[in-house]
Amino acid sequence: MAKEDLEKVLKQKIEPMVEEAMHKFLGITVSEIGKDISDKIEKNPLISYEINTAVSFKTAKKMFKKEFLKRLLQSHFGNISEAAKIAGIDRRTIHRDVKDLRIDVIKVRRDMIKTKYYQKEAVDGILRNTFDSYKNVIRPEKMEKMYKNVDKLSAEIVNELPSSEMSWNEAEKEFEKIYIEKALKENKGNVSLTAKKIGLRYETLHRKMKKLV
Repeated sequence: MAKEDLEKVLKQKIEPMVEEAMHKFLGITVSEIGKDISDKIEKNPLISYEINTAVSFKTAKKMFKKEFLKRLLQSHFGNISEAAKIAGIDRRTIHRDVKDLRIDVIKVRRDMIKTKYYQKEAVDGILRNTFDSYKNVIRPEKMEKMYKNVDKLSAEIVNELPSSEMSWNEAEKEFEKIYIEKALKENKGNVSLTAKKIGLRYETLHRKMKKLV
């Protein structure tokens, strides 16, 4: 999805949608809540993916690539040629990746899980986490009404989001950025300790950090 398209939708549709829900269920409008939700969606194009820092960088990247290709194939009805074109990967390479990552294309075609399902799950989490951070300033009984309507609100938000398809190079860069930032945060910014825990040489991690700035 084009960054400008996403920014426009967030500003003109998503934020007013959240404000309308707040006015309806809370009786007040807290503009910061809508902006917080927009920022979280905008800053993380991989919101619907779980980036697992409990495993090594290499393993996590392999897991991510498998999920990325599975979802791409699902959204294109298992058509490897179409998936290769979107991902910016040549057809022979994607065939090899499908084989190496043990992706069952027949099962993918049968399941046909839509990308919006993953997006909705992720937006659900963003809404709940954002509302949690405002619990101390909004009366519990009012906030409870917002929680009860998270499912409906997240579905409405996802329906407004422009379609998002990334090349593998774009997705790979975002994955590395999110994984490394998360791992560094978990290790309080200690680069040596982070490198050791995620299975990278210190020099390799430092080089990746410089590239991701």
